[in-house]
Amino acid sequence: MNEHQIGIVGGGLAGLTAALALSRHGYDIAVFESVPYPHHKVCGEYLSNEILPYLDALDINLFAAGGKAITRFEISSIQGKKAECQLPLGGVGISRYAIDHLLYQTAKQRKVTFYFEKVSDIRFDGKGFTVVSRQRSVRASIVIGAYGKRSGLDKTLNRSFIQKKTDWLALKVHYTYPEFPDDLVALHNFKGGYGGLSNTESGHVNFCYLAQYKVFKEFKEVSAFNERIVSQNPHLRDFLRKAEPIFEDSLSIGQISFESKEPVVNHILMCGDTAGLIHPLCGNGMAMAIHSGKLVSECVHDFFNGRHKKRPDLEEAYKKSWNQNFKDRLRYGRIFQRLLLQPQLLHWGIATLAQSETWLQKMITKTHGKIVSS
Repeated sequence: MNEHQIGIVGGGLAGLTAALALSRHGYDIAVFESVPYPHHKVCGEYLSNEILPYLDALDINLFAAGGKAITRFEISSIQGKKAECQLPLGGVGISRYAIDHLLYQTAKQRKVTFYFEKVSDIRFDGKGFTVVSRQRSVRASIVIGAYGKRSGLDKTLNRSFIQKKTDWLALKVHYTYPEFPDDLVALHNFKGGYGGLSNTESGHVNFCYLAQYKVFKEFKEVSAFNERIVSQNPHLRDFLRKAEPIFEDSLSIGQISFESKEPVVNHILMCGDTAGLIHPLCGNGMAMAIHSGKLVSECVHDFFNGRHKKRPDLEEAYKKSWNQNFKDRLRYGRIFQRLLLQPQLLHWGIATLAQSETWLQKMITKTHGKIVSS
């Protein structure tokens, strides 16, 4: 049986960030990721600048990788009424295909071990963990859960949110659309959902949207849903009629849950979307995932250094850190989503926000954090 000090289940932004941060201290780290890099993931692909100083400390430069500097935000109601503002911090447009691969290559250079295998179980025996996949079982003193929004592992671990039905699915496609500005991220609403548009390092525009399944299920094909529902918003109708899809098929995720989640489950330290998923408002999930990778790595390093004497001390410290940094942001995200799903209120709200850039910036700030440094 292979043994490592730290096992990280999930090689997305949170898991890779934790691996990179911990590798600086010489730990023996193994990351489990089900699919080899590079690959696309369903994601808004906009990253707030709040996290750039920390990425710089990890020797990750997103602009050198082709990331687009984003400075403007716009939001529209179903009827097409728009409000616009300058982003308080700004951001970067970059695909998960590019940023995940960049983090992976850097982690490989730092001797992080990767197992491209799907984990079926994580067992704690009082002293440590056994991470189980079809190919192998691996022992680790600490396990970090970073396997994304939803997984069979959540059922295995009997997490409470997984027992509840959820009405959300997400779809993503890249398009060629030269008219879309590099410096803009846009959030457009339609019946039962909303979608974001932003440019990526490849010059392709990422269109990723959330839709309520009860609305989506009336249509047999994505193209029909886009034509009949998404295109009710005139801005999205114009985009879809002029843009050319790069993907043969949409990438999709079903049963997305925005329910509250626990940051520690069966002694596993959860981070990224595995610990809490924020509702999109000028999308900040990518920055939160990276930030959570930083927080969990710091707590784990303190544990190995003896600052946290026992495992319960480590777990309590991480829970406190997670809640201090993200609890309020997740709460505001839930509030804003309720607004987005009330068409008349949303239309009135956007008409009001269109008169005051300051108020729109304040709303965005509520779902974003302060500058994160090393």
